[in-house]
Amino acid sequence: MKVYVGMDLHSTNCYTGILDEEENRVYGHKLANDKGAILSALSPYKKEVAGIVVESTYNGYWLVDARMEEGYKVHLANPAAMKQYEGVKYLNDRHDAFWLAKMLKLGILPEGYIYPRSMRGVRDLLRQRSGFVAEQTALKNKLHHTYYNYTGIRMKSDAILQMDEASQANTDDLDLSYHVKSLVETILFLEGKIHEIERRVLSRMKEEESYPLLRTAVGVPTTPGIGLILAMTISLETGPIERFPSASDYASYCRCVPSAYWSNGKKKGSGNKKNGNKYLSWAFAEAATFCIRYCPEAKAFYQRKCAKTNQPLAYRALANKLSKACYFIMKEKRGFDRERLFHG
Repeated sequence: MKVYVGMDLHSTNCYTGILDEEENRVYGHKLANDKGAILSALSPYKKEVAGIVVESTYNGYWLVDARMEEGYKVHLANPAAMKQYEGVKYLNDRHDAFWLAKMLKLGILPEGYIYPRSMRGVRDLLRQRSGFVAEQTALKNKLHHTYYNYTGIRMKSDAILQMDEASQANTDDLDLSYHVKSLVETILFLEGKIHEIERRVLSRMKEEESYPLLRTAVGVPTTPGIGLILAMTISLETGPIERFPSASDYASYCRCVPSAYWSNGKKKGSGNKKNGNKYLSWAFAEAATFCIRYCPEAKAFYQRKCAKTNQPLAYRALANKLSKACYFIMKEKRGFDRERLFHG
């Protein structure tokens, strides 16, 4: 008899529930987050296990990888997509684990993608770069504000960074001088780390067949920075393009389509805007902005859309078009074709 396993994972423990084909609870226990303990709990049922469900959380890959190494069929539940079942979902760890197992048995489990282990580290490294860039931007804004607040001189943070140490302080107040110095040193430290990450990720991207083709789609190859980062982001966050049945499915995953429920031709409400990949959403929004500046066909398309609707929707329409173009670039392994995209 087949059994179905649900695992509700937390920072220190994992509640494991097992259902048989008649939905009888054959096992339920809270286990420590220890590979050996979980393996021992599952081993009596190994031959009967049809699948294991782990809810996608910030700390779940170790559990997924360990179970897959042991030969189990592992499913990663997508919490955002599970909102449609909130009315029937239980409210504590014990029942949540059994509910995960039941959804797997019924064939209604919304699944997340288990990203290939070989490229997971480099993808997360590029995500870390995004975090560092956001921190650096916040510190630059603070430096600009601090300098203006105490000196009365409006100056861009990049100009302040080019000054010598004495000019940066521009004050006899030693505490204020140290304040400015600490901001400058932290900004420069983050800048160094950002460049280190870019070099490391780029060295890995040379192995990816789609990367050089994507650069021709999201920016001008001779323009440094934007084309490089966007192409790496799109390639790494997408993973194998074969997992998307169509360009529309891919555009939806990239959050480039409206999130709404429709019935009988009428809008009945908004969908879950958190579905999909936020990094790809950012990448194609940036790509749309960049293309409007440097691609005449993209600019003309955007202006036509603006004439019919508002700017945000026009941007989204262009981002949607670019996401579908990138889908075919990765799927067909061919370069960006402006004529096909804007006139085909």
